[in-house]
Amino acid sequence: MTTKIEFPRNLLHPVSEYLSEKLKNLRINKSKISSEDPFKNETRLLENAATDTEAEEQFGHARVMAIKDELNKKAVQIKKALKRIRTGKYGLCEDCGKMIDTDRLAVFPEASLCASCAKKREK
Repeated sequence: MTTKIEFPRNLLHPVSEYLSEKLKNLRINKSKISSEDPFKNETRLLENAATDTEAEEQFGHARVMAIKDELNKKAVQIKKALKRIRTGKYGLCEDCGKMIDTDRLAVFPEASLCASCAKKREK
């Protein structure tokens, strides 16, 4: 007989609030970074910019897109963690099913893998 191990709800409530606030801040940062995209202005496409200006705009656009991609990845991790809290699976490794070390969760509350499974995936 296997006993399901679960964090008590009263311990998860502050984690849930923290992650929700972190998600809200990610959305705000994504909006701010989007405003820095040189390609956000439709009339810019009609202009015939100098080569150096064009290169600067291309670099600025690539920078914004890379940052937005990272923000999106973090948002997905946070949403998955919030879902695991709701379903009672928070703190369990998605790969092996074992408990994730509480020290790891304290530093990285959106962790979905234990340290050893995370290392395996990195390879």
